[in-house]
This record gives sequence, structure tokens and C-alpha cells, in this order.
Amino acid sequence: MKVKPSQKPGGIVVELNPQDEKLLEKSTVAATPFKLKKILVPVDFSECSKKALQYAIPFAKQFNASLTLLYVVQLDYSYGEFGAVDYAGMEKDLQQSGAKRLAELAGEEIGGIIQSQTVVKTGRPATEIAEAAKKLAIDLIIMSTHGHTGLKHVFLGSTTENVVRYAPCPVLTVREQEHEFVNPLPNPLT
Repeated sequence: MKVKPSQKPGGIVVELNPQDEKLLEKSTVAATPFKLKKILVPVDFSECSKKALQYAIPFAKQFNASLTLLYVVQLDYSYGEFGAVDYAGMEKDLQQSGAKRLAELAGEEIGGIIQSQTVVKTGRPATEIAEAAKKLAIDLIIMSTHGHTGLKHVFLGSTTENVVRYAPCPVLTVREQEHEFVNPLPNPLT
């Protein structure tokens, strides 16, 4: 083995001979026990869900995993004040609008630095998130929690809580106000 100074100040160049290469092969660093290949990030376009995406991007980069951004259209099937509502038309419009916003978010936040896809589903969010995780063989879900408390939590429940309960994989929850361990990434498009 030869060590020489490099052309850059403070840098070095290490030249290995065949015997040294065999030593390096034997002294490999232990691999991580985590095998994350697919990460699901449910998005409702709130600041909280965008924060969850900011956590998911470094995970995906570190493990060379793909990201799936999921938006769930939730319809309220009650009658309008002036009669029946065209739910099929409304659902189609909300799906198209959600798909457009999701693609824009993926382009702005992820760019081309990580393999990603976007998916839009219609239904009850917790159910659709858990089913998508199962169908897409997701290894980890990273999602936000809005932290509802009191009567609102009792009556509405928590989508995140239900996903944790029924998901076929681990769920990392990101709170709106918490101790941060992820530094925001620079925008890939700037």
C-alpha cells in the first residue's frame, strides 16, 4: 500500500496492491439490518404531511429505496342543501386535482434524485393507506400526525393511529412540533 498527498490540500491518495485488496474484502463493515426498498408517504397537502416527506427523502436516499406518495380522496356522501350531488363527477374532479397536486409536490420536493411514484385512491384514508402498503409490498410508512386531542380525537379518531394499528409494516410517525433529527434538504431544482 502506498499513501501519497493529493493535488487538493489536505487530501491523500491510497494505492493498493493485490494483497491489500484481499485484506479489504475480509474487513468489510457490517451491513445494516434494515432492508428498506419501498417507502410509502401518505400526503394530504398539509404542512405536517410535507414534513413527513422531508423525513422520507433522506431515508430513501440512505437505503436506495423508492418513494410512493399517496393521496386519498375522502368523499362525504351526505345530501347537499339543494338536493342530490353528482358524486361520480365530484370524485373524478377530486382525483384529477389530487393527482396534479401530488405530481407537482413530487417534482418540487423529490425531483429526480430518488425513484418515486404517485398514487391517488378514494375511500377512508386509514383503510386505503394500509391496503396500499399491503398491495405495493411497502417496507415502511412515514406519515404525519396532526395531534388532535379531546373531543375531536374521540369522535374522529386518528388516521395515523388506525394506520399504525392495521398497517402490514412499520410506521414512522412525524409530529408537527418535535425534536428534529432531519435537516431540510436543499431543493433539487435550484
